[in-house]
Amino acid sequence: MTTTLLQPGEIEAAAGSIPGLLLPPADLFLSRARRLEQLAEGHPIGDYLRFVGRLARAQQECLEAGPAAEPPASERLARCREHQMPPLSPAGLGLPDGWRDTARQLTRTVLPSLPATGQAALGSVLEKPDAWLDEQALHLLDGNIQGLDAAVAPIVGAALQVHWTRLARQLEPAQVARPEHPNLCPVCGAHPVSSVVRIGGAENGLRYLHCALCSAEWHVVRAKCSNCDNTRGIAHYHLEGGNKAVQAESCPACQSYLKIVQQEKDPLADPVADDLATLTLNLLMDEAGFAPSGINWCLIHGHP
Repeated sequence: MTTTLLQPGEIEAAAGSIPGLLLPPADLFLSRARRLEQLAEGHPIGDYLRFVGRLARAQQECLEAGPAAEPPASERLARCREHQMPPLSPAGLGLPDGWRDTARQLTRTVLPSLPATGQAALGSVLEKPDAWLDEQALHLLDGNIQGLDAAVAPIVGAALQVHWTRLARQLEPAQVARPEHPNLCPVCGAHPVSSVVRIGGAENGLRYLHCALCSAEWHVVRAKCSNCDNTRGIAHYHLEGGNKAVQAESCPACQSYLKIVQQEKDPLADPVADDLATLTLNLLMDEAGFAPSGINWCLIHGHP
């Protein structure tokens, strides 16, 4: 039997017929909530996972109850596709109408289940003026972690996710071009949370990066670093005795890492929930000198 090895460029050409972009499903946040609740059992940060699970359930309720999103004009979509620009970039759209109402509704939903310290920390979302909330949102979207109120960042991020996920669901994959920078979301330009190897259907066995903002997923071949395209010296790490579905992929060229969540090892694995539940792996990768190329808006801030 003859074995033929494909180089990265040939792999991408062979993959031309595979789904390049997966838009978020209708039950995205509900599925995530169930996974978080499952992972919370016996977990060292189980209370926090349960909090994020309640937040995800509240996101699902807001996603379903909210008004239908108005997609960008066809002219904008065509222009963005021609120039390989993300059509839902926050820089082009600005903060969506009603996002503050969503943030406050999410807060009111999760607040009763929190201890007194958590309730006091999240009270800012309900008490602070609109301009302060907008400032927090812009800090998060710009990646300006220094300017964030760490306690409210998960709520702010969750509200933004609801609105951008709703917008992304109005698009068709054919309306979105491959990104100029493959490590950024082709739909909104945000960084990924992690990557996920899907099972079933046309995407079976393929790796997708999962967007931290709009929840879209875009295909990146598994033979190279998802951050810099390097193909040499890529290494994978996992926690001995830990979650076998999650590995950290490190690159010696850019000194970065990104989690890979493998559904073939756990069909219920979720790119956000399982990334959050493997915080210890992040700490070990940081100690080894690798910086994360993705971002999880709940993972970086700790408990509310």
